[in-house]
Amino acid sequence: MTQDQWNSVDRYVSELLVPEDEALTEALAASDAAGLPAIAVAPNQGKLLHLLARIQGARTALEIGTLGGYSTIWLARALPEDGRLISLEYSPEHADVARANLARAGLDKVAEVRIGAALDLLPRIEKEPGAGPFDLVFIDADKVNNARYVEWALRLTKPGSVIVVDNVIRAGAITDPATDDPAVRGTRELFDLVSNDPRLDATAVQTVGVKGWDGLLVARVVG
Repeated sequence: MTQDQWNSVDRYVSELLVPEDEALTEALAASDAAGLPAIAVAPNQGKLLHLLARIQGARTALEIGTLGGYSTIWLARALPEDGRLISLEYSPEHADVARANLARAGLDKVAEVRIGAALDLLPRIEKEPGAGPFDLVFIDADKVNNARYVEWALRLTKPGSVIVVDNVIRAGAITDPATDDPAVRGTRELFDLVSNDPRLDATAVQTVGVKGWDGLLVARVVG
């Protein structure tokens, strides 16, 4: 298999099952125009997040890593009108793009973007009346802190909640225990944490497509 074949399969799936709409198309275009890195989830992955939230019956969601708000739109659309999504973004410039994209999609009343380092913002959310517990947490931020983000997700969820972590396969590099790559080491630490924490029931799947060879971890909070 080649990257061209992976891309072709993703296009085939998306054209049949994940039709792009104006808000999503404009969100990607605005992100590109603002010079944001092209690392948003693929359309079929965005639809998967949407379906997971719908299947979960989520009313509240927490996203760590907003970028331009593409995945935020997918998640926010899965929530009821009185639902709430809090998305955390380190870059003020990225947050500005995401807020504009959410407003254009008519989701700015459901989804809120907060600016700052997630590890600084999460303790404040924990103390905020009515902010949690969250039914679903999506983690797609700096990989070095993946394990810390899951630890915080456990503090901000309840039994039955779902935690999704993106980019956990790292083109297969996670199998190398001697790696010097901080992102891979952080992801291996994530796997160690999840495998040893009795409060989580999880699996991970590797994927190929327009985003290359990677994958995601899905965990259910069981205690």
